[in-house]
Amino acid sequence: MSRLNVSVPTEQYLADSKVLFYLTDAVTQLLEHKEEYTQFGVIRYFAEYFSSVKNSNHVLFREFSYIRATPHNRASFIRVFWRCYRQIGKSGDMLSMLEYRSLLQLLCPDFPVELAQSAARIVLMDDAIDCLMSFSDFLYAFQLQFYYQEFLDSVMAIYQDLLAGKSPNTVIVPTSASVEQLPSVASEENDKEEQRQDGVETFTLAQCIDALCDRTKHSVPPRSCMKEILEQTNKVSYYSFLLSLAKHEGINQIVATVQQCIGSVGSQEEPVKTLWSTTQ
Repeated sequence: MSRLNVSVPTEQYLADSKVLFYLTDAVTQLLEHKEEYTQFGVIRYFAEYFSSVKNSNHVLFREFSYIRATPHNRASFIRVFWRCYRQIGKSGDMLSMLEYRSLLQLLCPDFPVELAQSAARIVLMDDAIDCLMSFSDFLYAFQLQFYYQEFLDSVMAIYQDLLAGKSPNTVIVPTSASVEQLPSVASEENDKEEQRQDGVETFTLAQCIDALCDRTKHSVPPRSCMKEILEQTNKVSYYSFLLSLAKHEGINQIVATVQQCIGSVGSQEEPVKTLWSTTQ
């Protein structure tokens, strides 16, 4: 959003830019470290605080609740993670999920292991998550999982409902007649296993995702990216869909756009979308 767009209502600008969130945090930090900051002057403190937000340095060593609070914070943390550990990608080292979790916790001490596990499952297609991964593979998956976490959680719920033969967000209550017609337990388990391997119909999943995009208030990947991926096959599993989405150039461009619009104005650094290529 352009800062010069006077047609945008004040309330919408404040909500979209999260200015009040950052202002509240700045005041809170000032009060908690009053003696340390006031000796440099309050005006200088606020100037340096918002400069760090603009330059995406504000998330380093902050608590997890803070780094996930806004899209800009999430994009900034992804960029900080790349900046700090890009040499791993250049050297070609392979690390385990627990090692990547440790790297994340060096930047954010209370970073939850579950997010690192989720990113590893995307890379390894839900296989054993103790296998080694390249830095670029983990970074692609982590970027998707962290930036779009709430959306992906909803897609997982939809996917599980479709696997179970239910309409998403509805509950199927069996009747006495339907119970009599149930297949044998062994047959049902075999069918479920085949479904897990084959995935769900992409046409139905696409419809459900489209409806989710209409009603969610959280960040969502570009619909064009998801449509392009789902149109390539008749059936798809959850993790194969996420893996394709993680490596789609459109995802990297969107996260870079958020980063640049809010935090990197005037920066001479490379756009985020070109950074990953150096880790290949």
